[in-house]
Amino acid sequence: MLTVDYKLLGIKDGEQVLDVGCGEGRHSWEACKRYRCLTCALDLEEANLEKTQYLFRLMDKQGQCSGKWGLIRADAMSLPFKDAAFDRVICSEVLEHLADDGQGIREMRRVLKDDGALAISVPTYLPEAMCWRISWDYHNKPGGHVRKYRASELMAILRRNNLSIYATRHKHALHSFYWVARCLFGIKNEKAWLPSLYYRFLVWDIKTRSGPVRLLEGLLNPFFSKSIVFYMRKSRIQGKGA
Repeated sequence: MLTVDYKLLGIKDGEQVLDVGCGEGRHSWEACKRYRCLTCALDLEEANLEKTQYLFRLMDKQGQCSGKWGLIRADAMSLPFKDAAFDRVICSEVLEHLADDGQGIREMRRVLKDDGALAISVPTYLPEAMCWRISWDYHNKPGGHVRKYRASELMAILRRNNLSIYATRHKHALHSFYWVARCLFGIKNEKAWLPSLYYRFLVWDIKTRSGPVRLLEGLLNPFFSKSIVFYMRKSRIQGKGA
């Protein structure tokens, strides 16, 4: 399940792409599969990188990789790259985990080329606030969410850090209902009947891309999306970072 739209981000063959906080690698795999680019998957968790590497190697074996790939273990708040090293930067569902989100944003801007593009996604405020209120365990865990974002608040932070937003998209409304159900039935109770049943529906939808279900989610996204995605370029007007 992809949160970032690569057409909006504008990835092209021959470019260098950085996936900051890659998790288990879904955005990195897809970039490497679609484009003859160099994809760098970065994460702080060794387990995430091991899973990402396993799938990359499997894709190589099956001839599914169009481009090249690399893995690096590093902190999003201190990226180990020179300035302007990447054409495209992806950061999906990471800022809400960082102790200093402003520093993370400044680092991503630093490694982005002047004519490059950056996509950042975070959980939307309403379903996130519901999950926080319903379940203490939803965010109170090591590596969990440390903040909630209102769209206007994050937009202001991005602009203060000299990023110009050229597109915004709401994604995955159907997944919001899943996480609310998980919180209601106990976030640690993975066998609860309703969330388990709904999860099977989500997996079916991802595999089939059912037209009616896609239409339903499109109608729900403006009101109850799980994620909001900002697409940005470097601003020519220098502001004060925060």
